[in-house]
Amino acid sequence: TERDTRYVVRAVREARRRDPSTSRSVYDFIADTLLLRWPEGLEWEERRERVRFVMKFQQLTGPVMAKGVEDTSFYVFNRLVSLNEVGGEPAEFGITPEHFHEWFNRRARVEPHAMTSSSTHDTKRSEDVRARIHLLAEIPDEWEAAVRRWGEMNSGKRQQLEDGICPDPNDEYLLYQTLIGAWPLDPPGDGELSAFTARIQQYMEKATREAKTRTSWVNPDEEYDEALQAFIAHLLDPERSADFIEELSGFQEVTARLGMVNALAQTVLKLTVPGVPDIYQGQELWDLSLVDPDNRRPVDYDMRRRLLEELPAADPDAAEALYGSWRDGRIKLFVIRVLLGLRQRDPELVAAGDYTEIPAEGERSEHVVAFRRRHGGREMVTVVPRLVGGLTRPTDFAAPNAAAWGDTRLTLEGDARFREVLTGREIRRESSGLPLSHILGHLPVAVLYAEGS
Repeated sequence: TERDTRYVVRAVREARRRDPSTSRSVYDFIADTLLLRWPEGLEWEERRERVRFVMKFQQLTGPVMAKGVEDTSFYVFNRLVSLNEVGGEPAEFGITPEHFHEWFNRRARVEPHAMTSSSTHDTKRSEDVRARIHLLAEIPDEWEAAVRRWGEMNSGKRQQLEDGICPDPNDEYLLYQTLIGAWPLDPPGDGELSAFTARIQQYMEKATREAKTRTSWVNPDEEYDEALQAFIAHLLDPERSADFIEELSGFQEVTARLGMVNALAQTVLKLTVPGVPDIYQGQELWDLSLVDPDNRRPVDYDMRRRLLEELPAADPDAAEALYGSWRDGRIKLFVIRVLLGLRQRDPELVAAGDYTEIPAEGERSEHVVAFRRRHGGREMVTVVPRLVGGLTRPTDFAAPNAAAWGDTRLTLEGDARFREVLTGREIRRESSGLPLSHILGHLPVAVLYAEGS
């Protein structure tokens, strides 16, 4: 394609620039071969051999890219590691709502059956870990101050090695972000903290060896590896690091609480945007797994079946109770069950429904994403928060409630009578629109459904 050609030409040009000592004809030959530009008089058998070479070359470029970018650079560039995901772009701190709506409007028209996934066997961090770490981008001042304090508190635990200090600042910064993302939901006891420490040690060994800056799988630096393991063990020792653990636990309360809101929002989006949702094993509840093999640990399906059977029906009191006890993960399971049920009852709406952005007005309008899907007279409206750190900063980052939204409302036309499926409440459009204080008064997310309009 024309796009493929541009990539090949750009790559050849860059290679030539970096290697001026090699004859230009070598790069011209490579470009012509990859773009299937045949020399005059080239026989059929020779052409077929060149095509075979190009196909083998194409098979090789994918693994090379993955090893160089996802399995090396993504363990070195640790500015905000929740962005360093397979297929991600760490330079982009999210997208605008306009871009989001353009993307899914196109998907509804062009590829409505594409998969929508947020965790897989190969993700570097589970969806819930990323949802927590994302929050750091919204509280940069608090995060910077915390990291500086922790660096000073833990300076005595570092080791000076022959080729530098361990851990080096970049690895230590990765470690602090990892602890924020994976810290247990409830205060860990001694046995739980020991198991958690072993998981973090295993993760950091993999991360630093993939980064290949101080150690690697091919040429491991055992001195650095052992010093890093010792640093983590001391860091998470409740006797040697009581002050640090207390500070970390206090700080992560904010990222855990608002990360829960982020996680619920992305779960609702995954189940209602155009596409086929994929729920990776174990993600039905909160899952704070890191990269493999951590994210391939056995899943307790018996517990999930029991919790699923015990879940209440959708009503305001039940939803609020689940939200209030969010740490046990039932609120995520509840949202998944209800929305999968909606998809099952109205498969045509979720598979073939059109997609329309719903604008918002009011003092908190930049903190909401809403869209409408319609098919055959039926419609579904999805409403989720965004940038919840800024939304809740006036209330010291408390979980958002009705008061958090002020006078913000959705400007939704029509007279449809909706049922909010997660709480079972009936919602009617007012003359000024749909107030978010009413829609999101019981849960921080909402999905409205109407049989006809």
